[in-house]
Amino acid sequence: MENQSEQPVKKNSNVIYFLIIVVIALLGTDVYLYLQKNKSDTRVVYVNDEKTRLQTELDSLEAQIELVNSSKTKLSAELEAKNDSLQNKIKVLRSELAKGKLSAGELAKAREDVKQLRYFVTKYTADIEELKKQNSSLLTERDTLKSNLAAVSEKATTLEKQNQELSTKVQQAAALKLSASEVIAYKVKDNGKESDVTKAKTAKKFKINFTLVPNGVAAKALHDVYVRVIDPTGNLITSADAGNFTADDQEMQYSYKTAIDFRDDGSAYTIDWFNPVAFQKGTYTIMLYSDGFSMGKSSITLK
Repeated sequence: MENQSEQPVKKNSNVIYFLIIVVIALLGTDVYLYLQKNKSDTRVVYVNDEKTRLQTELDSLEAQIELVNSSKTKLSAELEAKNDSLQNKIKVLRSELAKGKLSAGELAKAREDVKQLRYFVTKYTADIEELKKQNSSLLTERDTLKSNLAAVSEKATTLEKQNQELSTKVQQAAALKLSASEVIAYKVKDNGKESDVTKAKTAKKFKINFTLVPNGVAAKALHDVYVRVIDPTGNLITSADAGNFTADDQEMQYSYKTAIDFRDDGSAYTIDWFNPVAFQKGTYTIMLYSDGFSMGKSSITLK
């Protein structure tokens, strides 16, 4: 009887042990699943944080590129290509990071790509800064050259003005000047014989006799001489073949043109001028010009 009562007790004890083991197993499973869930949640949070960090870094790199480009520095073809390449890489990385899920490998690749992009952006920025320095140096050099050119131009203008003044002085010094002169009226007979007169009604021409001031600067050669005859009423007497000339910075008309052979030897000269119209009573003024300047003047009064 005692053996029979002990057997049910053992059975109940085994069941209890089994139940305890099952409970422990279930608890272990719950703990394992809980830990796995926490680990998964941590991994998701880490991935999201890493994506956010990389996107923030892309924003920073893009802002850096825009800041460099805002300087309006003229880029070379090579730098233009670099700029376009960097912009495209940022666009591609943004597209990759915008994906719903990233594997560990994709995240690692994105991280490496951003690291490489940071290097290229830093180098690009350095290239732009170097270009700015070169441009600044070129601008400084250009301004210096412009300043030097302005100084040289001003000096050249001054020298040219001085040369012109000197040239004018030399021309003035080389111009022939009257030393002494007289004008005599003549009548001309049919046989060609001449005699001096003082009356206007018998006069036909003027003989202009003159000598010149010694001039070692003047060219020893033929010099054109222009004669202007002003009648008693103040009018210039001209003929059909009279033309214009320039003297004392003025353009004028002459009454008669001839030439003399200047040798700077004290020679006397005579110019015959025939009046194309009848002489009238009064004073005539005779002015001579040569080498662009006035030689001097004489006068004669006819009765």
